[in-house]
Amino acid sequence: MMQKKSKVGSTIGSIIALGVFLLFAATSCTNPSTPAGHEGYVYEQPRFFGSGGYQGSLIGPSNYGFSLLRNKVLNVDMRPNTYTERFNILANDDLNISFDFHVVISIKSGAVKDVVESFGSDNWYERYVKETFRTFVRDAVQQYDSRELKAKREQIAQRVTSKLKAYLDNTPFDVKQVVIGNINYPEIVANAVEKKLAAQQLLAEKETQKAIAQKDAEIRIEEAKGIAEAQKIINATLTPNYLQLEAINAQLKMAESPNHSTVYIPVGTNGIPLVKGTQ
Repeated sequence: MMQKKSKVGSTIGSIIALGVFLLFAATSCTNPSTPAGHEGYVYEQPRFFGSGGYQGSLIGPSNYGFSLLRNKVLNVDMRPNTYTERFNILANDDLNISFDFHVVISIKSGAVKDVVESFGSDNWYERYVKETFRTFVRDAVQQYDSRELKAKREQIAQRVTSKLKAYLDNTPFDVKQVVIGNINYPEIVANAVEKKLAAQQLLAEKETQKAIAQKDAEIRIEEAKGIAEAQKIINATLTPNYLQLEAINAQLKMAESPNHSTVYIPVGTNGIPLVKGTQ
C-alpha cells in the first residue's frame, strides 16, 4: 500500500514538473517580428541562461522564429522620412526671418545593426543629425540679406545638401532631398513689400494709360492729316466751270420734280448762274 502511494506521488510530481516546464516554456518563448519598410535588430534578454546581446537582423515583413531564449526586437524604419526644422534666424542685414527647412533621409538597407549600436536606434536623427543640420542651415542663411532669401532659396538648399551629405558620407544615412519651406518676413517688411507691389502695379497701369493716350493722339493726327488732304484735293477740283455744271444739274433735277415750285431768274450768260472764282 505504501509502495502504491509512493508511485502515485511520483506521478503527480512528474505532472507538476511538466506543467511548470510547459508554463516556463510558454512564457519564455518569443517570436520577434518586423513590419514592412523596417529592419529589426534582434537581441537576447536572458533570464536564467543565455549570453544576451545581438542575435541577428530582420528585414520586414518577417518573423525571427520561436526560441526558448528571451529574444526581443528593435524595429527601425528604413523608409525615406521627412524631418522638419523651424527657424527664426537673423539674416545678413540683421532682419529676423522665420521659415521651415525640410530634409528627407533614409537608412541604407542592411545597416540596422550599425544604427542601433552606433547611432542610438530609432532616435538616431535627434542624437546624431538634428543639431548639425540646424547649424548648416543657419550658416547658409546668414550669408544673404533678407531680401535675397526667396531668390536664393535654391542655392541655400544646395549648399545645405552638400554639407549634410558630406557629414553623413560614412554613415548608414542617405540624404534624399533638402527643401526650404515658406519664408516669412516681419509684419513691417511684409507691409512694405505689399505697398511696393501696389505702387508697381499702379505704375504699370499708368504706363498702359500713357501708351493708350499716345496711340489715341497718333490716331487723331492721322485723321487730321486725312481731312487736310481731302480738303486740299477738293479745293483743287472746285473750279468755276465745275461749280456751274453742278448748278445746272441741280436745276434740272428740281425742274423734273412734280412738286417743283422754285422760280429761277437767269443772271448769267445763257441763263447760267454766275460763279465767282476765289483766285
